[in-house]
Amino acid sequence: MASYSSLQSLHESLPPFSPLIPTSLIPIIAWSLLLSSFGLGFYFTTLPKQSVPVTELLIAIVASILGGFGTVAMFCTVGVYL
Repeated sequence: MASYSSLQSLHESLPPFSPLIPTSLIPIIAWSLLLSSFGLGFYFTTLPKQSVPVTELLIAIVASILGGFGTVAMFCTVGVYL
């Protein structure tokens, strides 16, 4: 087992965390995801009803995923890091 001093020196020598996506792009990503989600939600309401709702389900799933990621990105934009 490593000693505390060796772990501390290892911690100090490591580079700081750098995210893959620059934080300046998060507001743009959040707005685009949320607007896409709302657009698909509107499109979902205009689809004709079918006996087998495959198209409706696919659009609803994509809109839900975009809305979820957009909400998390918007939270990160305002400083609530999840």
